[in-house]
Amino acid sequence: MREFFKKVRKRTADICAPISPEDSIPQPAVFVSPAKWHLGHTTWFFEEFVLSKYNPDYKRFDEDFAFLFNSYYNLVGERIQRNSRGNLTRPKLDLVYQYRAYVEQAILALSDDVLEEAKEVLELGLNHEQQHEELLLTDLKFILSQNPLKPVYKKDFDLAGGSQGAGEWLKISEGLHSIGNDGKGFAYDNEFGRHKVYLNAFEIYSELVTCGDYLEFIEDGAYERFELWLDEGWAWIQDEKIKAPLYWFKEDKSWKRYSLAGVLDLNNEEILSHISYYEAAAYAEWKGLRLPTEAEWEIASEHFNWGQRWEWTNSAYLAYPGFAKPEGSVGEYNGKFMINQMVLRGASSATSEGHSRATYRNFFHPHYQWQFSGIRLAK
Repeated sequence: MREFFKKVRKRTADICAPISPEDSIPQPAVFVSPAKWHLGHTTWFFEEFVLSKYNPDYKRFDEDFAFLFNSYYNLVGERIQRNSRGNLTRPKLDLVYQYRAYVEQAILALSDDVLEEAKEVLELGLNHEQQHEELLLTDLKFILSQNPLKPVYKKDFDLAGGSQGAGEWLKISEGLHSIGNDGKGFAYDNEFGRHKVYLNAFEIYSELVTCGDYLEFIEDGAYERFELWLDEGWAWIQDEKIKAPLYWFKEDKSWKRYSLAGVLDLNNEEILSHISYYEAAAYAEWKGLRLPTEAEWEIASEHFNWGQRWEWTNSAYLAYPGFAKPEGSVGEYNGKFMINQMVLRGASSATSEGHSRATYRNFFHPHYQWQFSGIRLAK
């Protein structure tokens, strides 16, 4: 557990290494959080749920930090509003790093017996931080993209690249299947309980939609064709003036995209990324196809390669049969978000190593584009 803890904490710091203190503050949209807040929040989780519970002699680094770095845990106490995270010009970034070092030292100083006693919540905290490592990358990309200079986060670091070979339709027979986590290894509460589903025969494509595929959709006037869109999706693209995937733009009649490595020419062979559910559903409608349900995706996933993009499914984020929220504050982790969101499956090129499995249920509101999300088609 100690080695896993050190590895996860180091990756978070490594992600933030290329940015300046000034880069760590902005919050240009409510759905993104500043890097400084991520650094503090992932540290607060261990202070609040491990050290304050399992070490009676622990002295908090700063009593104000619980208010500043709590995210949505109502049972823990008051917190700043989500849209105010970008106002944290203080504490200084150096002090947040001191906070991280202080908490890390206190965790590593716990005895083996205490670490074993706290194993379940420690494991949750480390997986929680791995989630935030991915969010750090997606949030930093959005934040830097708002800078008119379109700065480079890190040279040769383009997580939205990658191409694939020729695809094929994979046939899955009808029948009764079991989905959900079997309890072997770590899993989030929303992956339980394992249950049976009946699926009609279907086909799913072995490869993801490419940038070139989606460009054909755009050039066919899809963003002006209401008949392709869900009503909410049509209202969204009208209200927000959406004309392309996030980070795509035209310059001198050529398509380009902003990446963590800076501005790049659009490559038709690369896998599509940063797409909303509304856009994914409209593209599927344009093709005369559909998105897979999350049950179909999970059953078929052993037959294709996945992990380069979070893949939108046609399933609402709802509880599985027998789902029960854990007692206490950790019960707020997933269950209370089971409304008005859609499930994504798989993982992405930004996902931390070891933080993916076929039963993983990611979820976002259907208009969000800023994650490394893509499209797999079914019929």
